[in-house]
Amino acid sequence: MRTYMCLICGWIYDEAEGCPEEGIAPGTKWEDVPPNWVCPECGARKEDFEMMEV
Repeated sequence: MRTYMCLICGWIYDEAEGCPEEGIAPGTKWEDVPPNWVCPECGARKEDFEMMEV
């Protein structure tokens, strides 16, 4: 599982946790997140996220 950070506000998407409040189940891989999904904090697009090295 990987994590991705919003380059605009710093919000973290963790594949293991998903984003249930946005309808994305835990365990959802980043590539399976819908292309029209936006950051729940700032509304940034999926393209504005970058994978984080852990």
